[in-house]
Amino acid sequence: MADHYAELEQEYLDLQDRLGDQDLLSDQRAYAKAAKRYSELEEIVQCIRDLEKAQEDLSTAKELLGEAVGEERDILRQDMNDLQSAIDETEEKLRELLIPKDPNEDKNVIVEIRGAEGGEEANLFARDLFVMYSSFAGKKGWSLEVLTSQQSDIGGFTSITFLLKGSDVWSQMKYEGGPHRVQRVPVTEAQGRVHTSSATVAVLPEADEIDVQVEESDLQIDVFRASGPGGQSVNTTDSAVRITHKPTGIVVSMQDEKSQLQNKARAMVVLRSRLLQAEQERIQAEQSATRKGQMGGGGRSEKIRTYNFKENRITDHRIGLTIYRLEHVLSGDLNQVVDALAEHERTEQLMELEKTAE
Repeated sequence: MADHYAELEQEYLDLQDRLGDQDLLSDQRAYAKAAKRYSELEEIVQCIRDLEKAQEDLSTAKELLGEAVGEERDILRQDMNDLQSAIDETEEKLRELLIPKDPNEDKNVIVEIRGAEGGEEANLFARDLFVMYSSFAGKKGWSLEVLTSQQSDIGGFTSITFLLKGSDVWSQMKYEGGPHRVQRVPVTEAQGRVHTSSATVAVLPEADEIDVQVEESDLQIDVFRASGPGGQSVNTTDSAVRITHKPTGIVVSMQDEKSQLQNKARAMVVLRSRLLQAEQERIQAEQSATRKGQMGGGGRSEKIRTYNFKENRITDHRIGLTIYRLEHVLSGDLNQVVDALAEHERTEQLMELEKTAE
């Protein structure tokens, strides 16, 4: 690890010089990225220096012990014990600091929920998931803003997109992306039979303009008249907006606001977030939480989590976690699930770090 520590310290020193460079200062996006990395390295480098100092002091104490006599030996042994404890603590802190930072850790999130397989029951389940996340957000003190929604004929959601803002939003919500499966008796089932349906959830980091720069020439903007369930008109003007990002083919539509400008602004928020995640997927293809992986095909056999009403059970298939508190989870008590997923991710990252160090 000594070579790796030396590389990190050199990167830190290089960034220290670069941050005063006028060319970097003139590039806001590059400067923000460099400043963030410098801040991360500052604590790591200080920790490395503390570790090296403690190791040097321990080595010196060992040399002195060979020449010491009487009470002086006892004092040196106590100093050596204290130094070894400090080394152990610093090494543990350093391992934590060396876990790769999630590039989205400080970002808010955009959540997209869609009814998948199961017809109206899937749409009703999509609504249940929205209620669950709304309650979770309320318990966390986050703000929630619905960006757009399409209601189904009996009160579910064929799709709903909303923005969550607050402390640790991404770190808490990033595990929710993927196909969610429900097993229960639908309200539309006359025979009382249990059906399996699914809804998909995508969790996107909210992108700032500094994160994603979109050229107007890359956009195709269409306006149309908004409509509600069953084609019922909800607006008599062409206020709905559809934006197509021509280079990627990503399409975002918004119609909930009465103003065309408001709908365009909301559509751009979602578009930037999708473009940011697409770029992150391209650069870090090895990450598991990609949008494609999250959304899957929405099929019943694909799932990250199952909600079984008959057994009052929720199972997260990624880590084999089963909890018999379904009602509590659906009312927004997601902490037990999220904490288990976060601990699993941290354990895997530490194991990978140890492999790298070997």
